Amino acid sequence: MSKTSAGITPMYRSYRIAAVLVPLLISTVAVAKEPLKSGHQPGEELSDLFEPLNVTGPFAGEQHCLVCENGANPVAMIFARDLTDPLMKLIARIDEATEKHRDREMGSFVVFLSEDEQLKGKLEAAAKKHALKHTILAIDAPAGPDGFKIAKGADVTVVLYERHKVQANHALAKGELTNQAIDAVLADIPKILPAKKTK
Repeated sequence: MSKTSAGITPMYRSYRIAAVLVPLLISTVAVAKEPLKSGHQPGEELSDLFEPLNVTGPFAGEQHCLVCENGANPVAMIFARDLTDPLMKLIARIDEATEKHRDREMGSFVVFLSEDEQLKGKLEAAAKKHALKHTILAIDAPAGPDGFKIAKGADVTVVLYERHKVQANHALAKGELTNQAIDAVLADIPKILPAKKTK
């Protein structure tokens, strides 16, 4: 077997490079597969309150606590950073689900984390365009409310809870709110619905 001028065989040098690169590659893949976490996780309880600026609903134009408003009812709570078509599709379907489950007093609201001065008007127009009946749109600071653990990298955070206990969480980075992701959120709604009351 021939040796290089440094006295190291090409094969041995390849082994050494592989020994360095393989662990690095494994580490990179592990980091890439780390799931995005944002907001309260399943099993956790909401213990903090906040008063976002309500844009729609009975308290439009006021800072009002929507967690308080919904009490122990089943709730779909969404935090979002941008008003996009995929997000409005999700909101419209959440609104339909809220209407469908009014007999179990389901509530829903979306809090936009933004300082966009034009956002209020955009949300009012979007709510009217999509004929939202129950889902309240609100605005809060970009960092999100204290205690709600909204990740900077999360473009959309969906928290489904009932009696203030979280049953499902969906954290999505920018571009991840696909039709499949929307279906996954809707598929988890039964987790927060109490049994129907019998007469």
